[in-house]
Order: sequence, then C-alpha cells, then structure tokens
Amino acid sequence: MPLITRRRFTSTSLAAILGSHGLAKGFAIELPPEHVAAMRARTKRIVVQQDVHWVMLNYGKLHADDDAPFDPFCKAVFSYVDEPGSQIDAIWWDIGGNATGSVYPSKVVPHTAAPLVERWYREGTDWVERLVAATRRRKLEVFWNHRISEVEVMPQGGLAKEADPLKKQHLDWVVPASWWPHGMWNLASPELREHKLSVLREIATLYDLDGIQIDFARHVPCLPVGKQWELRHHVTEFMRMVRCMTLDIAKQRGRPFLLAARVPQNVEGCRADGFDVQTWAQQHLVDVLTLGSRTMDVDVEGIRKAVGAEVQLQPCFDDHHATDGYRYAPIEVLRGVFANHLQRGANSVVTFNWAVATPDVAKTVGGEIAPLTHQIAFKEIGDPNTLAGKDKVFAVERRGGYPWAEGFFNRNDTAPLPTTLARAAKLTLFISDAPSPKASLVLRCIFFQADAKDVFELRMNGEPLTISSTDPDWKDAQIFSPKPQPASGGKGDYKINPSQRLLRIEAAVPDHAWKQGVNAVEIRVTSGTSSVQLERLEAHLNYKSA
Repeated sequence: MPLITRRRFTSTSLAAILGSHGLAKGFAIELPPEHVAAMRARTKRIVVQQDVHWVMLNYGKLHADDDAPFDPFCKAVFSYVDEPGSQIDAIWWDIGGNATGSVYPSKVVPHTAAPLVERWYREGTDWVERLVAATRRRKLEVFWNHRISEVEVMPQGGLAKEADPLKKQHLDWVVPASWWPHGMWNLASPELREHKLSVLREIATLYDLDGIQIDFARHVPCLPVGKQWELRHHVTEFMRMVRCMTLDIAKQRGRPFLLAARVPQNVEGCRADGFDVQTWAQQHLVDVLTLGSRTMDVDVEGIRKAVGAEVQLQPCFDDHHATDGYRYAPIEVLRGVFANHLQRGANSVVTFNWAVATPDVAKTVGGEIAPLTHQIAFKEIGDPNTLAGKDKVFAVERRGGYPWAEGFFNRNDTAPLPTTLARAAKLTLFISDAPSPKASLVLRCIFFQADAKDVFELRMNGEPLTISSTDPDWKDAQIFSPKPQPASGGKGDYKINPSQRLLRIEAAVPDHAWKQGVNAVEIRVTSGTSSVQLERLEAHLNYKSA
C-alpha cells in the first residue's frame, strides 16, 4: 500500500493546555499579536461550506464496479470554485457526516468510513488530506467544519437504527430530542466535552488547516431542553477548551489557527439555544461567527452590538433546506438576500448546500442538480460592487419547513409569514439599495383565500400605494395552503397544483416612499373576505437598461 505521510504535532496534555490559559478562572484569553494581526487582515467575500460527504456517497454508487478514481471527483467539486470571476475565497470542508465512524484515518473515533473512502485509503489516498491540499494550491482559506451533534448516518449512507455505541456507553453524554430517537450530544457532560476536544485536536494536528468551525446548526439541542440558557456556561467552557487547544497548535506550527462557530441568526436565538456569544467575544473565544443557515433575515446589527468589532460576522444561506417557499429562487432573490447581508454590515457571506458545478458536471459525481443561479451568484454575491445596479427581490421570511431541531436554530419559527389579515399586517422589508433615477420598485403581495372583489390598502413607510395590477388566478408551486408546508430539502421538484387559486396584487412604490435599509409595510383588507392570509411579501427592484 502506498505510504501516506502526515503532519502531527506533539500532544500537550489537556490539563497543561487549559491551565496555561486560565480555563477555570474564565478570564479573557490573551491572543498572540500574530493572531490578532491575521484576523484584522482577513478579508473574504464568499465562504463555501462544502458538504461533499453525500456527494462522495453518490459517486461511489455511480461506480459500483470499483472504478471511482479520486482525481475526477476532486476536479468536479472544485468546478465552480475554478471558474473565471469566482468570488469564492474560502472553502470550509463539511465532510464529517458519517456520525457512526470517521471519514479519515482516526485513532480517536472508530475508523468505519464509507466504502469508497476505505477504497481510496487502501490505494494510498486520504481524501481529506487531498481536498485540503487542493484548496491550499488555489490559495484559498481552508477550514474543517465540525458538526457538534450529527445524527447517526451509516458508512454506506442512510440513517442508523441503532444509536452510536458511545451514546449507549455514556448515557449522560446524551440529551433527548423529540425528533431523533437516539438523542443529541449533551455539552453539559464534562466527559463528552473532553472527547469532542480529542476529536478536534486530532483533526487539527493531522491536516494543514487555517481553522475549525464548531457548527451548532447540526443539530440542536446540545443542552437539556428548557435549561439551555441556564446551562450556557458548559458551551462557553467547551469553546474555551477548543480555543486553548488551537492556540497550542498554532504555537507549535508557527502560524495562527482560527476558530469559528455557526450560531443562530439573532441574539434571541442564540440565547434560546444556550450560546452566550457576548461572553465568547469578551473572553476572546471565537474569531468568526457564521450566522444562521436557512434564513434571509439575519440580524447582523444586533449580533455586532453584542460581540463588538473584532469578531467577524458572515451570514449563511442554505439553498437546499432553503427558507420556506424560496427553494432554488431566481437570481434576483439571491442578490437581494446577500446584498442585504452586506448592507447590514457583514464581513463576508456563506453558502451552504449549494451545487458544486453545472448540472452536466454535477451528474458525473452525483452532486445536486441545481439551477444555474448558483453559478451566477458565485460571481456576484460577495461584493457590493458586483451587486450594484442589478435587479433584486427583497422578501419577508416565511415559517416552517424544518422539523429536525428542538430549539431555535434553523426553524424560522419567529418569521412573520404567513399571517391572517384579521387586522392590519405590519411587516418590515430590508432593501439594500437606495432610490435612484435608474431604479423602480414594485411591491408584490400573494394572498390565500382572497379574490378580486376584496379591497386592500397598502402603505410603505406611511405612504399610501396605488394598486397597479391584480391576478386572481396566480399559482405558486411552493405554497401549499390550506395544507401545511412540507419539510424543506429533497429533490426540489415542485409541481403546480392546477386547481390552486391565489391572489397576486402589485403596487408601484414612488421613490419618496422607500429607502435604503429598514422599510415599514402595512397591509389591510378594507372590505371583503375576513380570513385572507398573506403568503408572500416582496419588493421587486428593477434597473433600467443602459
């Protein structure tokens, strides 16, 4: 078998690492000057959180004849990254999806990997090492994304009927979850925190990474339900343990090792799930916060106020488990989402569960077949300059579509739509662009249980709007009322219901009635149906062609 070379640093004892940084005292950690300088110099546009574990599984199934070489796979998953004009500056590899074993040759976690990974390893290929090296050759930032509480996925794919053996051996390591029979990992357990640290230390010493992200989006709860905020200090302690370990690795290798965490999109959500991001920032426990996952409305301003200027903020948008009703949305919607993130003060933006390549290339490795909006977006959404002067759609968030969490993260339970217009609906629209002579704005409302005889009153920032068009036969494949919305994800193949009847109304918005930033919209039914439900509220911004 060909020799696989690896880089390992000396293993300083856990007690020595943590004690040297004052873990028990809870003081702020003093970061080395070179670490502070590296963070202040860090400028990224698009960070791709690249989940290629399931792509690898599909690639193996496509080549059951044992002819599944690594090089074509590697070329395919870098396809969009390598296109001219790409704004992708970082790849954070999210490939630890095999929760019942390890996806790399581990001495900490049982090495029971997918059949294709085992085959590659027998041939002398460590796919993690090769992907990290390929990222470095492209001079891109490279992180490992660690899912803090993944569900049990069997090495060959599919969900396991049995719990992870460690969960059976250590019942205190598990917190019950109503949506997952085997429970989630419980960070209130000191022994679990030490086990997790051992896993992360091994990864940090095996591979030439720029940093690690602790991904709390997969999944919550990670603390006993109902006591998340009360027990928040356990998560804070874990973050301190990881920070101390990475600082020790950085000292040994002679360059900084960064630490990120993926947390909910606002302070209230972080509090609900037990993530004390303000303390993390005050004690220098984190460098980057990835905000949200499948959310268009990210409170960058509120998180910034909580954590200060030194922690970088990067909102995330998952277009597989997309925000409800907007799976594979047009490029104008994606522009609106990311332009708002940047206008609200984000340092960079993150894509998650996006296509790795065009449909023709993706098919060769079993990647997701997504619209070419992703290809366009990768060349636009990381820079306000490439978004300027382009048509956009700004939408209000919808609830529903994500049952795989017990807590706040990912669920969008506090989103304002859909809502019944028993009284006036008062909603907020964020618009990244300012009014200009070249731009026109149209407000669009989609209603359920309404018809052309109903009379509506629309206002934006207090200004009355005149309805310019009405369509009582509008149809929308991603609105299922009166049935509940289905879970997000899947193939994304939505079919129009020919008997569906929605009402679409539009109103042109004068320049003096809208502004860059926060806009207040008021909608009421003044006569007609009393049970009208507002399903969508959008502002369509169009620029005149030169």
